[in-house]
Amino acid sequence: MAVWCAPSWDSLTVKILSLSSPLALALSLCTALATTAPAFAKEDLSAPETSVAGSFLSARLAGAERDSDAAVTYLRALMKADPRNDELVERAFFAMLVAGEVEEAMPLAERLVKVDRSHRIARLALAARAIKRGQYQTARTNLSLSVRGPIGDLTATLLAAWTMVGSGNAKSGVELIDRLQGPDWYAAFKDINAGLILDAAGLKKEAGKRLEKAAQTDPATLRAVDAYARWQSRNVDKETALATYQAFEKLLPRHPLVMSAEAELQAGKTLGPLIRTPQEGAAEVLYSLGAALGRQGGEDLAMVYLQLSLWLAPDHPLAGLTLADLYEQLKQPLKAISVYEKIPANSPLKRNAEVQMSINLDIAGKFDEARKHLVALVESDPKDTDALVALGGLYRGHKMYAECADTYGKVIDQLKEPTRNNWTLFYFRGICNERNKNWPAAEADLKMALKLYPDQPHVLNYLGYSWVDQGLNLDQALDMIRKAVSLRPDDGYIVDSLGWAYYRLGRYDDAVTELERAVELKPQDPVINDHLGDAYWKVGRKLEATFQWAHARDSKPEPEDLTKIEKKLQSGLEEEPPVKKAEEQQKGG
Repeated sequence: MAVWCAPSWDSLTVKILSLSSPLALALSLCTALATTAPAFAKEDLSAPETSVAGSFLSARLAGAERDSDAAVTYLRALMKADPRNDELVERAFFAMLVAGEVEEAMPLAERLVKVDRSHRIARLALAARAIKRGQYQTARTNLSLSVRGPIGDLTATLLAAWTMVGSGNAKSGVELIDRLQGPDWYAAFKDINAGLILDAAGLKKEAGKRLEKAAQTDPATLRAVDAYARWQSRNVDKETALATYQAFEKLLPRHPLVMSAEAELQAGKTLGPLIRTPQEGAAEVLYSLGAALGRQGGEDLAMVYLQLSLWLAPDHPLAGLTLADLYEQLKQPLKAISVYEKIPANSPLKRNAEVQMSINLDIAGKFDEARKHLVALVESDPKDTDALVALGGLYRGHKMYAECADTYGKVIDQLKEPTRNNWTLFYFRGICNERNKNWPAAEADLKMALKLYPDQPHVLNYLGYSWVDQGLNLDQALDMIRKAVSLRPDDGYIVDSLGWAYYRLGRYDDAVTELERAVELKPQDPVINDHLGDAYWKVGRKLEATFQWAHARDSKPEPEDLTKIEKKLQSGLEEEPPVKKAEEQQKGG
């Protein structure tokens, strides 16, 4: 079987890929296939004529790079040149699904099942189309003919159960789910879908039992908790539903969907079922499985599931964000932005999407646009801490330290009483204050971060090193950095800090030992290589020092660092005395 290798808001984590699934086995080969793709430059997609061989190689490279749009373009051209090639049809079909061109993929699915009667993904796509058309028996037929495996069994069973709701027999759908045997991780999917089916069918008592079980199995699973609280609002009372949401908020605070639901309850409203129709139910199944697949490394299949989910329910509150998150994981910010733009304006998640869109604009090299977008969000709601934190991070990433400190300060000013979860706000503001030459404010922030989160290795490292650099609290500072290293022994940057602290104190042999280990952990980092070169020079290993400096120079250091490195390569390291305690510095004038 040929497979085109293109490329949370939910806490459920399950191991779902198995080599007993033909598609999962094929997906496991994607990396190996990608490494065999020739490193040809991408062709101009607008070129009027492209050779068959060129289109094939370009399509293959696009697939290896998970550029599904380019892959679809090349594969369409190939199918025109060779319309009877079933392998091309299959590759184009899969690429179209990954790219979200679901309607265009359906004729290809029809062709594929004529060649391979049990083609799993083609049958899944055709079943989704049948559900969308209200053709529930046709959907069940397609599902029954698909190749099975752990994911295939669960997908087909849950979708078939939702078609039974459309056929007016919800209880038979639940029985179908309950008969399904499989791995332990099936249970969470089975319980919530059984509960949602019963709730959609108006079977109140039975729905409550199953939804309660689903929520209790994993109290940090948003969809299960939301479904159960909604049921409680209609069948128990508002206070009970609010208590369910509030328990969830202790685990995952300030989720927009929860906050929106709580606001409706406080306004005296009851909340409708999470899912009302078989089509919405099918979209929910595909979303939940797609999200789980994405967390387990099955990005290609996850995108197929999520695109089908959005095709069935374009306004699904989480499928779009999950798809965009996958694009972010795959370092495709422009595609993530295109998904965020489609989140409905009235969705509680819209502002979150706007914030994430700004972050991706910056990743895509559009800083001015990202900044403008975030500033507008903050101006429209000065209390939007998510937008403020993102803006602070944007300034920090672009070394705009005064603006960075000011922006984080606006978030901190809104805190009634800082908690452990707020340590990063003080840590990042401390960094920005330190880089902005405001050490008293920086020290206060870093101490506060450490108070909120004692033994946090990054804070221990930053504050400890800053003290060493200034000759302050040297014994305590060195102990803090050593502790940070003991907590994060494989963090090359923290190990580098310890080595550089030894260097600054004149303990050059100790510095060499730690900096050599840091280079092993981060061999391409220019700063760490530069530090090791300096330490080598101090212990008389000057040839090795020049080698490390040359390596640092070739590892794309910052412009100001590059100038210093080149000077050392020309004339060696200038003598500088070890750091002294602050009081000794004062005595020396």
